[in-house]
Amino acid sequence: MTELIDTPIVELDIGGKTRRFDIDDPKLPDWVEDEALASGGYPYDKKLKREHYKKELEALQIELVKAQLSINASGKRVMAVFEGRDAAGKGGTIFTIRSFLNPRSAHVVALTKPTETEAGQWYFQRYVSHFPTKGEIVLFDRSWYNRAGVEPIMGFATPEQHQHFLKVAPTFEDLLVEDGIHFFKFWLNIGREMQLKRFHDRRHDPLKIWKLSPMDVAALTKWKDYSEKRDLMLEKTHSEKAPWTVVRANDKRRARLNIIRHILTSIDYEGKDKDAIGEIDDKILGFGPDAFK
Repeated sequence: MTELIDTPIVELDIGGKTRRFDIDDPKLPDWVEDEALASGGYPYDKKLKREHYKKELEALQIELVKAQLSINASGKRVMAVFEGRDAAGKGGTIFTIRSFLNPRSAHVVALTKPTETEAGQWYFQRYVSHFPTKGEIVLFDRSWYNRAGVEPIMGFATPEQHQHFLKVAPTFEDLLVEDGIHFFKFWLNIGREMQLKRFHDRRHDPLKIWKLSPMDVAALTKWKDYSEKRDLMLEKTHSEKAPWTVVRANDKRRARLNIIRHILTSIDYEGKDKDAIGEIDDKILGFGPDAFK
C-alpha cells in the first residue's frame, strides 16, 4: 500500500504494560483485537446484532423524517455538535442521522483549519455563520471545542487561550439556547484499544485511508493528554442549558441508536411515536463529567 503519511512504530503504556504498535503491519496485534470492545470499561461483551440494529434504525429514521417535517413547518432551529477522540465515530453517526433527511434543511458542517483571516477573528465567529435559520437542522462534525482539546495539546492554542475558552464557552452556549435553538452536545467516548483498532482499519482499507491523518498518528502517544483535556472540558462546559451527553461508542450501532433516541425524545414534533423511539440505554448514554464514574 502506498505510504501516505509517516507512521512510526510506537511503544504505548496501556494498563501498566508496554505495548508495541506498528500501524503499517497489516496484521492487527492480538492484544488489540482481544481487548478492543471491552476497552474503556465498555459494558457489553458483544456488538448489537446487525439485524436488530437495522430494524431499530429504520424505525428511528422514520421518526427523524417526521421530526424534520415538523421542524420545517414550525420554524424550529436544531443544532448538534459531535465531539470525541479521532475514530470515535462522529462522521458515521452524523451520516446515519442525515441519511434520509432533506439535505436542503439538514446541513453538516466540518470545517478545515482556520484561514489567516479567520485566525484573526473572534474565535466563535466562523462557526456562527453556519448556525441554523428557522426550520433547519445543523450537525457539526467537530466544532469550537477544538480549542478544548486538540488545539492546546498540539500547540495551536496557548494555555491562556485554552483557559479563556473554557470560561466563556458556557456563556456563549447559554445565549444560543436562550435564543431558542434546540442545542445538543455529544461526546463519543471510546477505549484505547478500540481507537487503535479503528486506526489500523483505516490504514489498511483503501476506501477509508483518507480518514487517517498525520494528526491521528501524532495522537497515538498522547492518550493521557487527551483524557485530561476531555475531563476538564466536561467539568467546565457542562451546564443545565447546554449539557454534555456522553456516549459509550465502542459499538457504533448502540451509540447511533441511543444518540438518535435522545434527540427525538428531546424534541416535540407532530406524530411522535414513543414506542418506535424506544428506551434510551443508560449503560450507553450518560450526562456530564460524572456520566460513567
